[in-house]
This record gives sequence, C-alpha cells and structure tokens, in this order.
Amino acid sequence: MTRHYNFCSGPATLPLAVLERAQSEMLDYRGKGLSVMEMSHRSSDYMAIAEKAEADFRDLLGVPDNYSVLFMQGGAATQFSASALNLTGRGGTPNFLDTGIWSRKAMAEAERLTGAHLAGGSKSNGYTATPASDSIQLSDDAAYLHFTDNETIGGVQFDRLPEVNVPLVCDMSSSILSVPLDISRYGVIYAGAQKNIGPAGLTLVIVRNDLLEQAQDSIPSMLSWKVMAENGSMYNTPPTYAWYLAGLVFEWLKEQGGVEAMAVVNRRKAEKVYRAIDGSRLYDNPIAVGSRSIMNIPFTLKDEALNDPFLRESEAAGLLTLKGHRSVGGMRASIYNAMPEEGVDTLVDFMAAFEQRHWKG
Repeated sequence: MTRHYNFCSGPATLPLAVLERAQSEMLDYRGKGLSVMEMSHRSSDYMAIAEKAEADFRDLLGVPDNYSVLFMQGGAATQFSASALNLTGRGGTPNFLDTGIWSRKAMAEAERLTGAHLAGGSKSNGYTATPASDSIQLSDDAAYLHFTDNETIGGVQFDRLPEVNVPLVCDMSSSILSVPLDISRYGVIYAGAQKNIGPAGLTLVIVRNDLLEQAQDSIPSMLSWKVMAENGSMYNTPPTYAWYLAGLVFEWLKEQGGVEAMAVVNRRKAEKVYRAIDGSRLYDNPIAVGSRSIMNIPFTLKDEALNDPFLRESEAAGLLTLKGHRSVGGMRASIYNAMPEEGVDTLVDFMAAFEQRHWKG
C-alpha cells in the first residue's frame, strides 16, 4: 500500500494512526463481535465512546462548564440556518463580517430566514485581509456577530477576535483544533468535521448555555441547540461512526501533546510553504501577511500555462489535490493537523524543483 500526501481542503487527510486503529476495530470492536457502525447508539458500549469523545474534545480546547458541546449532522452549512434560528427568538438581527465565500453563504442564509446586516468585511481590499475591529458597524439591534475564522477557499484568517459587545458566532470549520482558543470569548463556535476533526457528515457546536434559551419557537427540532443539548446530541440516531472516528482523532491529538503542541507544528509548516512562495520567482500569494491562513494556503503561478503541468507532475510525485477552488483558480495546499511535516517538506522541495525546470521569466 502506498499513502500519498493529500492536500485536499475537505474531506481532508486523516492521521494514519487513526485509520489503522479504525481498520483494526472495523469488524470486531474490542471483542464485542460487531462493528461500531452496527452498534445501537443507546448501548453502553457506544455511550462510552461518545462520552469519551466529548470529554477529550473539551479537554483539548478547555471548554468551560457553562458551554454545551453538541455533535450534530448536516455539515457547517446547516449551522448557517441553525445560528439564525437559535439566536433570534428574542428579536434582533444577525450581523456578519464578509471575508470570503463561506461568510457570504452564511449571511445569505440568514438573510433568507431572518434578515441580516453586513457589519463589515474585506471586499474593499479584495478579500486579502481581515477587517479591523474599528471598522465594524453593528446594527442597533444586533443579535450576534458572525464571522468565519478561516476562509478555506481564499486563505484569509483572523489574527485577532473582533471587539464587539454582542455574542460572537464563529464558523471555525477549517481551523478548529489547530491553535489554542479562549472559548469564553465566544458565544458559539461551530465546525464541520471533514478538515481537522474526522470524516464528513458530523458538525461540532460549542454554545454558551445561556444562548440555548434564545431560539425561535418554530425552529425545527433537529436544528435546535437546546433540544440537542437536552438529549445528549441523540435526539435521533447520530452519525455514530463519524463520532467514533472523531474520538480517535481527539485521542491522537492528545498523544501529540494537545492543541498547544499542534500549534507549534502548524505554524512551522505554514512558514515553510509561505517562505517557498515568497522566495520564488514563479509563485505568488496575494494575502496580507497578517491575515494569512496557517491551514489553507492558496498560490498562483505567474505563468498560467504552467498550471496543468504543475498539477500533473505534483500528482505523479504523490502530492494530491493541489488544484485551487474553481472560484479563484491557481493552487491551494491545505495543511491541517493530520498533514505530516514531511508532506510539507516534500511539497516545498517539489515546488523548488518545478520552478527550476520550467520557469523562464
């Protein structure tokens, strides 16, 4: 078996140790004679899996006791709707920062359901930098401020939290567990699993408990954070295998030294790629240095005729899924927690060799 380096933005690479453990437990989970996929979510064996996963996740991020952790379905996009419906039952308008495609999608969904207010954003700088706190203009009736911590497609990431006097709601799908967080500064954090947590289909939601009482009366039960909190995320059958695999990832992260240790490695990996881009004649990254993502690094080739050769040769070298999103073009290297530093080193070496072979400028 040959394992390549997968730079996909999601579903993304998983730790090899996690895949191997899941493989070893696939047919017979710890002598129980069945797979986790076949277990009742109400069984004592599965409840132990679920409870440990939540405990490890709380430990990794230092989630305070006055916050609920929910394991939900539907991906982060479902939380675009859920956020608006869970937080406007007492009135108020959702406010948004527009820093890229995913924040705009979240705002569009809220606009359709409850109305929305654009409080600031990055359009004026071409989506190359996050907005300064003093540029944010909340509506008089702001229910919360939503922002996307890390724009997966554009490669723009906040280096500081917006300073506002309303709850912060953050889509952290492509950056959660990559650096330490002060959870107490947020009202809500949600994250699709398929980047730094596990397989697609699972979404983690961290919500301050006082906000559980602010939902609209008509909210569907499956979107209600309060319903999910009261039912231990098991109002219906949850995505049990994805929850199990997420738990294995949390265990693996703790074995690596936790989020603090991962942050050191993640910053070092990102620095290597940015150094390779900034020091080259062929590659370019348009994002302002202070707003550069450490998880998703887009770059372009100054000669677009070299795009296809770059992709063909990189794939042949075992470097997969480097093509940029169709909306922005170019290339993108997603270097989540599970991307080993050796993979980044291999990419950097390939980029230098490709430039030497092909650049004629």
